[in-house]
Amino acid sequence: MKKSLIVFLTFVVLAGCVPQNKTKRGLSPGQAQPGIKSEEVSPVPAEQKITSQFYPMPPEQPRLQFLISFTEEELRKFEGGYKYFLQIKRTYDIGAVKGKIYISDRTYKKITVIDLEKKELSQIPGDYESAGIWVTDDDYKYVADFERRHIIVFDDRNNPTWIYHDSQFDKPVDVAVFENRVYVVDINKHKVFILDKKRGHIVSSIGGIGKEEGKFYKPTHVIVDGEGNLYVNDFFNLRMQKFDREGNFLKKFGYPGDTLGAFARPKGLGLDKEGHLYVVDAAFENVQIFDDETTDLLLFFGGFGLDPGSMYLPNGIYIDYHNVEYFKEYADRNFNLKYLVYVGNTLGPIKLNVYGFGEWVGDPLPKRENSEE
Repeated sequence: MKKSLIVFLTFVVLAGCVPQNKTKRGLSPGQAQPGIKSEEVSPVPAEQKITSQFYPMPPEQPRLQFLISFTEEELRKFEGGYKYFLQIKRTYDIGAVKGKIYISDRTYKKITVIDLEKKELSQIPGDYESAGIWVTDDDYKYVADFERRHIIVFDDRNNPTWIYHDSQFDKPVDVAVFENRVYVVDINKHKVFILDKKRGHIVSSIGGIGKEEGKFYKPTHVIVDGEGNLYVNDFFNLRMQKFDREGNFLKKFGYPGDTLGAFARPKGLGLDKEGHLYVVDAAFENVQIFDDETTDLLLFFGGFGLDPGSMYLPNGIYIDYHNVEYFKEYADRNFNLKYLVYVGNTLGPIKLNVYGFGEWVGDPLPKRENSEE
């Protein structure tokens, strides 16, 4: 899979993946940003054709398809969205388990639950104000509450079960969990604190203010892979940094700028199981995908707009392998979904975009006429 992504890297750099016919906000005026638009790609009778939006655009083999947007109108169809007028306002972070999507909303300052099975919308009650969220496979929610300077944990029934608090915390904005470690990003301390999961005390920390490798300036987001490696959004230094499970610096991704592979206002992070790092950029209003081994940019998608699939100050992102079956109906019949990519917006009518990553299994796609080079 990684090799197949690298194959179309050259195409991505030349052609891009920003939706066409939309107001351009994210990239500088002089930067090339040819577009992608919905194409009828299924070789079926006209009345059965499926209009699909893919990245990259034909004739390249699609790797990502836009599936559906959750708007206020769409959310009113959920029980709770209509009856109790619940909504998603400003998505900060996202998590998921089988049958459920969790949204940390900075307007309500609570976790909103989208129950895909029951078609219900609800909130996790309690005395907390949510920022970053980490959801474990057994449905425990670790929630950063920077107002109270702690991490609160909710069990699989959404009952509060534990609070991680330390006098060293100043403004904890995000959290990640791996085995017996809890990783807490403190934006004001410019550090990632490493806590013992069972005992709750700090065992070490990563970072400190600075521009050198291994240092941070206002870190905001953290994720951890299946081997315990950490990825940290070093926000004001405009780069992502990777560390091993002991906190040793390994590599960095990106640099300040307005070109492909650069960052201007990086936000949420996502990881798939095949070595690809997803980074949201609120200034570019897109998502860039990097190769974990080489740190090369492989693909980017998104772009400013108010239409489905567009982004408006995006923030949270989550890679979901649990809930593909709930969104298969939106996929082109010739596109085999492997996992989902959720991207949340903080402004505009589109609260959550759902994309599917996979592979094209149909006939080779014909080259479009008048396609942009």
